[in-house]
Amino acid sequence: MSERPSTPPRVTRSAGKQVAPPTPEQIRKMEEARLKAKAKARAAESIKPFPTPAPIAGTKRAYSSINSSNTPKTLRDAASSQRPSSNGGFIQPKDNDLIQPAKNFGRSEYIEYDFSKMTDTKGGFLSTNDDPHNKAMWSGRGKEEEKPEGMTLAEWERERIRRKLRENRLGPYEPGLSILNAVDGHDEADLAAAEAEAQAEGEEYKGKYGDGKREIKGKCRECNSLEIDWKWQDVFGIGICGTCKEKLPDKYSLLTKTEAREDYLLTDPELKDEDLLPHLERPNPHKTNWNNMQLFLRLQVEAYAFSPQKWGGPEKLDEEYEKRSKIAKERKEKKFRNKLNDLKKRTRVEAYKRAKMMGDAGGDVQFGDRIRGIGDKHVHEWGRSVLDPETGMTKKRCEECGMEVEELEF
Repeated sequence: MSERPSTPPRVTRSAGKQVAPPTPEQIRKMEEARLKAKAKARAAESIKPFPTPAPIAGTKRAYSSINSSNTPKTLRDAASSQRPSSNGGFIQPKDNDLIQPAKNFGRSEYIEYDFSKMTDTKGGFLSTNDDPHNKAMWSGRGKEEEKPEGMTLAEWERERIRRKLRENRLGPYEPGLSILNAVDGHDEADLAAAEAEAQAEGEEYKGKYGDGKREIKGKCRECNSLEIDWKWQDVFGIGICGTCKEKLPDKYSLLTKTEAREDYLLTDPELKDEDLLPHLERPNPHKTNWNNMQLFLRLQVEAYAFSPQKWGGPEKLDEEYEKRSKIAKERKEKKFRNKLNDLKKRTRVEAYKRAKMMGDAGGDVQFGDRIRGIGDKHVHEWGRSVLDPETGMTKKRCEECGMEVEELEF
């Protein structure tokens, strides 16, 4: 193998050789050549622009390279429905339609939620399509109304008060008293005929709710007053004034749905039937975003609960209540006994394990002590160190196995 030729030595200028400066004639020629080249470049620029250099792979294309006269063939305009020309011409998009979604994602089925059609239920934004049976969403009771545009706060407050009075039929929306109501005796004539028929048969007139009171629309069933609560007249269908409501709370007090279900043993389908037991709705006092509170009239609840269709009287209701209470108590005691028997079984098993594993020493072990099994690793429990006067060393003893060790203190 031939050896590699060595690198020729570097040619260096001798330190003593001096370079002659250019002469005035050389300087003049260089300046003329520079000016000619500059004039030639300006003439070429005025005739035709410089060609865009070819992009280098891996570099970003400049925005100035994309114009109406020089458009890449791979350029696509998603906003325009027209195809680019064959020569790669640039198509100007619309002014107000520069950004467009993809064609497949522009349809309505890809939009899950439209916040303009949702209701703020204080627990999240939901639409009526999500829960069509929620009355709080389509009745307007479960949402807080917003002030309309162009209305002042004082006007909006007066509008809310007016709506509340109209809903409860109070103030200017309360039906007026008329003399025509006093002379119109159609209802009184019908009730008088019913009372006469009951007396002819030797029976006592009981009325609609079994208390012997006559139901005349527009009059109080207790004192025949015309100043009744029209809200109760519309909801419960009975005429009662405010004085009689406060005077007779045993008949005209309101019961919650829980009280009617637990005290009178009524079922949920019966309480939901408004023809059977009408109810009055009020905002929930605990939280405003919860469902409205349902209030039932005690007179109507007791009339249905004591009727032959349900329990047949207060005595039968008490018997059913005691029966259910007894069943619930027996079920609770049975559950307690089962847990107690299970505890006894586990206690007997633990005592049997202790006696079997520890043998004769198991008799001195108390309940709850750790059971020593075969293969368990013994851990010494050292007691207090004691000084041995003979050897001058301290000793400590294991309380469990009796092993003694000596310690030397330095």
